[in-house]
Amino acid sequence: MVSRWPLGPCMGVPWPVSSAVRLGTSHMTHDPNQLLKDLGRHQLVDGYPLLVDLDRSHGSWIHDRIHDCEFLDAFTCFASWPIGYNHPGFLEPEMLETFKRASLSKVSNSDLYCEDLCRFVDTFAQHATPDGFPHHFWVSGGALAVENAMKTAFDWKARKLGRTNFDDPVEDLLILHFREAFHGRSGYTMSVTNTLPDKVGLYPKFDWPRVHNPTVHYDLDGNISNEVAAEETRACGEIEAAFAKAESEGRHIAAILIEPMQGEGGDNHFRPEFMQALRNFADEREALLLYDEVQTGFFGSGKPWFWQHQGVAPDVVSFGKKTQVCGIYASSRVEEVEDHVFARSSRINSTWGGNLVDMVRCQRILEIIVEENLADHITSIGDHVIQGLRSIARETEAFTNVRGRGSLIAFTFNPAEARREMIAALFDRRVIALPSGEDSVRFRLPLNITKDDADELLNRVESCVPLLTRA
Repeated sequence: MVSRWPLGPCMGVPWPVSSAVRLGTSHMTHDPNQLLKDLGRHQLVDGYPLLVDLDRSHGSWIHDRIHDCEFLDAFTCFASWPIGYNHPGFLEPEMLETFKRASLSKVSNSDLYCEDLCRFVDTFAQHATPDGFPHHFWVSGGALAVENAMKTAFDWKARKLGRTNFDDPVEDLLILHFREAFHGRSGYTMSVTNTLPDKVGLYPKFDWPRVHNPTVHYDLDGNISNEVAAEETRACGEIEAAFAKAESEGRHIAAILIEPMQGEGGDNHFRPEFMQALRNFADEREALLLYDEVQTGFFGSGKPWFWQHQGVAPDVVSFGKKTQVCGIYASSRVEEVEDHVFARSSRINSTWGGNLVDMVRCQRILEIIVEENLADHITSIGDHVIQGLRSIARETEAFTNVRGRGSLIAFTFNPAEARREMIAALFDRRVIALPSGEDSVRFRLPLNITKDDADELLNRVESCVPLLTRA
């Protein structure tokens, strides 16, 4: 194929002036650079130096109005935009009418039910929710999804302990979680997030047990290359110690919380054997097993949920990002107590109960995933990209530990400084990629990325290698 890179410097183009004048914006220019300057008068503007043209962006390509250039989207808004820009399935007249209707009235979905809500929930339950998970809850924001999973566990554990009066003390309830975890920046989630300190530092947090994460490393043939069984033994020992310490202090671990693959913490993968060990701990110690699939879920791995690759079912799953609307689904284990949070009114709730427009969008995305068989497609494309990266790594020795499933791909640099250089060089070549952990680059690909675009991504990665610092 003809490469779209190198693009080089390019000039902006005049922008058509709309005849419509919106309240308070008649003074504003259409010049993209000035628009960003004006935006900076009112908020922090430290993201990418682009002004996205939502009309001209298409598929895996983001059009930048400032330079009139296209960027290959390998970050998908932090794994939240699954089917690229201006998908034809979104532009059908009937679909546009549905979007319009849903956007005109923002109803409180927890208390007012409309047909669009009913159709969305039915579609999600049929095509996304696994068997054995009858309970759903919707909310806006991934951190709030995780937080409501934690609240589900706290309520469940309190009732297991015989505490049914809402004045009963519960400060002795804990969440066991893992190092290098990212679960959000709100309320309870700040106590379990521990990636970069600027995310949660200087905010009060709970002192909950944090244990070792036994990450799998891979060689360039895809085989496990580290002593992961020993790492798992260490982690299980720390979990045993955490339960023992809690018991000795008269405290109780309500849940074990983990990302089936840690995203921001380093694209850290875990073996099925370790996930089964967590399942055993949860069953034997009367704790719920919570999976945070906000970044990994909704077909990003080629399956509806990442945990399905590992084959170990949790009790509650938090989801968001690609699903547009966020929330949790839960198994019947929560029914071991009466008046659990899915049975008693308003125990977990919000005014909007999610956003109806997000629900309509999620339903259409799910329909497109099924209609176009994108689960199998991204599995194939992901394998192709992983093999391509491993080939580059063998030939250049520029990076190691290529890993991933489906759209969720990462690779590691030594020295870590080379990671920063790779991300910068990719951006110069009109590719948007993300850091992961201390020393890795991660790709979060559109589920419908074409093979040609995947090959273009590999070409641009390879072109960056000569610019990197070597160990």
